[in-house]
Amino acid sequence: MPSDLDSYFTSQTSRAPETFWQAGRFRFAAGLGAPVVVMGIVNVTPDSFSDGGQYFGDPSNPQAAIARALAVIEQGAQIVDVGGESTRPGAPPVDVDTELARVLPVIEALAKAGHCVSVDTKKPEVMRQAIAAGAAIVNDVFALQAPGALEICTQSDVGVVLMHMQGEPGTMQKAPHYNDVVSEVAAFLKARTAACQSAGIDPSRLAIDPGFGFGKTLDHNKELTRRLRELVALGFPLVAGWSRKSSLGAITGHASAEDRVSASVAAALACVSRGARIVRVHDVRETVDVLKVWSAFEDGDNG
Repeated sequence: MPSDLDSYFTSQTSRAPETFWQAGRFRFAAGLGAPVVVMGIVNVTPDSFSDGGQYFGDPSNPQAAIARALAVIEQGAQIVDVGGESTRPGAPPVDVDTELARVLPVIEALAKAGHCVSVDTKKPEVMRQAIAAGAAIVNDVFALQAPGALEICTQSDVGVVLMHMQGEPGTMQKAPHYNDVVSEVAAFLKARTAACQSAGIDPSRLAIDPGFGFGKTLDHNKELTRRLRELVALGFPLVAGWSRKSSLGAITGHASAEDRVSASVAAALACVSRGARIVRVHDVRETVDVLKVWSAFEDGDNG
């Protein structure tokens, strides 16, 4: 017999109109019951917390990063998220020219091949040049709050991911505090989506990200996950980015990010079961396999 929650999601899926997340010429189904979109991470940095340095080299020869991106696409990623500046806790800032030199060759190569590319940046000038190079999505940890960021995205047709972060990468994990983390994150995301719409960005182009690990303790991250449906209720596709985070190390006891693959997939599935429509992951093959199996059990299950 289905649980009350199963009945709720079945009824919501049958009643909800078909919705999409529009990102340039790419359109992703985003309604309840739609296939989960997998966003594969490619960090072109020497210092990202999980894969820093693996795909980083001479910007004039970006073949390692391009090869990695093509591999995650082959493994099932529909979106490749390219980042040229680490946002790990305590990460030093990177200047615009350095970040551009890292990401533009990768974005250009992937976009030219017809793939959906997201640029992970908080800098308006990087957004502008990445969009010109073919990026279809801007994934911004500052939620387009930097001067000029909102205008650049408004003048294009890119999809936008608005993330919540308390503080900034250099200091965000020193002493994060909330009275009610879910309510405060929801209020911020509601305000930022409203600002984007007021500026002229169609709501179909917006997605939200609660920012697991960005100015949040383990307990904050757990509470956000448990109550994720409250954020889904804001009405925008939700991006879940638990992949290899230190909170998973705290739960499992694995200090190395590379040992958190199973934990990452479990966290992604916990978010998907609560309504997340996009998962941002390092381990694409493993995530895709788990989602296929989970979906096979869920499809057509009437109790």
